[in-house]
Amino acid sequence: MKSLLAVSRRSMLVAAAGILLGAASFSTNAQLAEPTTELSAPKWVATWSAPPMPSGSTFGASRSFDNQTVRQIMHISAGGTRVRVKLSNEYGVGSLIVGSANVALQATGSSILPASNRSLTFRGSQSVVIPEGATVFSDPVNLNLPSNANVTISIYVPQNTGLATYHENANQTAYISAPGDFSDATDFPADDTAISSYWVTYIDVLPIKKTPALVIIGDSISEGATTTLDANRRVNNVLSRWFNPPFGAPRMAVLNQGIGCGRLLFDFCGPKGLSRFDGDVLNATGVNQVLIELGYVDIIFPTAAGIPEQLVSAEQIIDGLRQLIRRARMRGLRVYGATAQPNGSTTFPNVYTPENEAKRQALNRWIRTTREYDGVADYDLALRDPSNPVQLLPAYDSGDGIHPNDAGHEAMARSIVLSLR
Repeated sequence: MKSLLAVSRRSMLVAAAGILLGAASFSTNAQLAEPTTELSAPKWVATWSAPPMPSGSTFGASRSFDNQTVRQIMHISAGGTRVRVKLSNEYGVGSLIVGSANVALQATGSSILPASNRSLTFRGSQSVVIPEGATVFSDPVNLNLPSNANVTISIYVPQNTGLATYHENANQTAYISAPGDFSDATDFPADDTAISSYWVTYIDVLPIKKTPALVIIGDSISEGATTTLDANRRVNNVLSRWFNPPFGAPRMAVLNQGIGCGRLLFDFCGPKGLSRFDGDVLNATGVNQVLIELGYVDIIFPTAAGIPEQLVSAEQIIDGLRQLIRRARMRGLRVYGATAQPNGSTTFPNVYTPENEAKRQALNRWIRTTREYDGVADYDLALRDPSNPVQLLPAYDSGDGIHPNDAGHEAMARSIVLSLR
């Protein structure tokens, strides 16, 4: 099974929906954590991200590449005038040799806009060797990127990579070549495709003014596992479209650090939230606020997978969330929490049980009432069926009773907007 910000009233949600959906240019009085710095000098900020995962840590495995080019499409949030890319070999076996890499704006499919094509260098060199377990940033290049643009990163690897550090479900098509270096090709000769992303963990931009960044860390609910492929309808994409106009200065970068079936307390579908929080949240360039959507899979996974030794209580999940809150506070971040959405109509066996539902309700009570968060995105309230609150509203259900569809991600985005301070 692939699983897996103050509390708002339903009337507030309905009113917000009308405001948000009735305006092409979204406006809000929400304070984006640094309201007095709007005219301050620009600083680098992360505009796109994907949490790295080791091969085989979830329900799919990574792959290796040999004398091939991988062209990946990344839908950024905030735009800027310069760009740099972070590559990761954190879970590779042996050194990763990058022969060449390019960044450009996507035209259609695997093709790029030629005038936007830029070669990436690493300390002045077109190639780089990334040791096992290490990461590297490219040198900055000048490139005007509008907000909410599709950016391509093309990476040529001249030798066998072994199983690549990757993010399993990027929900965006990656194009893979036959043998050869096609990193600067306008029309990319795709021999294969994938929906995973490889090696790229962050894209940073230099916006025209200082821009705050919100990181959403969670499981497949946040990741958008069942949203429409290549449509950029995930919750972070929706938020970015509302906050960032196609022209002019962006208002907020939004990063998605969700991992399918990712848990807070245990490894399995990628590293547990407690261990990946620094790399996936605190180390993101320019981050000043985080939304935590974790703990849901800790409840349902042990019963669904038949591993009773990993059963945890709501109190244990709350203790784990408190650790993340404290770590974020120590770095000066605003912290928001998301409630766990209902799953009473799930098609997966042993997920909805009386014991699991009691834990979900206890967790949500704490999230709604604790003063440890700056605000709460009430996913439960936003997504549930008013006539049967333990189930997803059918209009928001992707079909498995757990994962929200495109419309559900818009509802989640509205609940986040209502929580921002």
